[in-house]
Amino acid sequence: KKAALVGLSRGGLYCYNWASANPDKVACLYGDAPVCDFKSWPGGKGKGKGSKGDWTLTLKVYKFADEAEALAYKGNPVDSLAPLAKAKVPLLHVFGDADDVVPWDENTGVIAERYKALGGDITLIRKPGVGHHPHGLDDSTPIVDFILKHANR
Repeated sequence: KKAALVGLSRGGLYCYNWASANPDKVACLYGDAPVCDFKSWPGGKGKGKGSKGDWTLTLKVYKFADEAEALAYKGNPVDSLAPLAKAKVPLLHVFGDADDVVPWDENTGVIAERYKALGGDITLIRKPGVGHHPHGLDDSTPIVDFILKHANR
């Protein structure tokens, strides 16, 4: 059996990093407003608010010598999609298009563009006018159906 992974917000980093290192163990991946590039959040190096304290912690946890090393890092989920595409892991992302914490176009949008270019299968569910919260959908049927469809692959 393979895992159906769920990554909400910051959990997108953990989820994608594990999945990229273990694509043979992943049935599918559901990201909900997922962080897919730490330069976007917590770094705040794009359109998002960022989080100074979490950015400092990120530099420490990843053992970067300085911010320049972090900004040059190519191991974020947006950079590590090839193993998932090769393993044909289907992705589902739910996101608010008004998210100013984890901007969709710096995270989900980049994932979608790059994953499709690699031949990967990704489904996007946009929540118009919605910010970072609330997570999920009022009717979770599309999420449940996605996981059930792919859980036994």
